[in-house]
Amino acid sequence: MAEIPGIILAGGRATRMGGGDKGLKLVGGRRLIDHVIARLAPQCGPLALNANGDPARFIDLGLPVLPDSLPDHPGPLAGVLAGLDWACEQGGEAIVTAAADTPFFPTDLVARLRAAAGPSGLALAATRDAAGKSRRQPTFGLWPAALRHDLRAALKGGLRKIVHWTDQHEAGTAAFADTPFDPFFNVNTPEDIIEAENLLESLA
Repeated sequence: MAEIPGIILAGGRATRMGGGDKGLKLVGGRRLIDHVIARLAPQCGPLALNANGDPARFIDLGLPVLPDSLPDHPGPLAGVLAGLDWACEQGGEAIVTAAADTPFFPTDLVARLRAAAGPSGLALAATRDAAGKSRRQPTFGLWPAALRHDLRAALKGGLRKIVHWTDQHEAGTAAFADTPFDPFFNVNTPEDIIEAENLLESLA
C-alpha cells in the first residue's frame, strides 16, 4: 500500500492553556509537537502541519505549514480540509490526521485506521473502556480525498462538529484500549503537562 500523508492538527487557539501554541509546550524536555512527529512519521508518508498565523514559528520543523482555507477558525475539520487540498496537489488519495497536543497516541494508529475504514474510506480512532464503551477521538482519522468537496460545502454551510459529518459518510471505527491509560490523552491545561510528564516517566 502507498504511504499516506500525515497532517498534524495545530490550528486551535489553546484558550485553556492561556493562548499560544500547545504544540510548542515542553513535556519531558521536548515540545509536544516533537513527540507527535516522532510517533506519526514512521507510520506515514510526507508530513505537514495545519496551523494558522505566522508559519515562521514552526520553521525548524522543516514541514509545510497549511493554514485553514476558510475564515474564522471553523475548527479541526478546516484543518482536515487544508490537509486534503495539500495532499491532492501531490496526487494523494487520503490523509491521516493527529492532534498536536496528544503525545502518546498508538504507534499502529495508521494501520488500524486503514483496516477499519468504512465504505467511503473514512475511519476515526476511538478508545474503549473495560465495559466495552467506546469514545471517539475525532481529530485522529483517515480521510479520503474523494470527500473533500463535500467537506468544504458542509463547512461553508456551518457544520462544525466532526462526528456529525463523519456519521453521514459511515465512518469506520478503530478502537484502542484505554488501559493502562488513554493513549489519546491530550494536553489542554498546565495541569495536563504535569500529568503527561508523569506518564512519560512511567513509560521510560
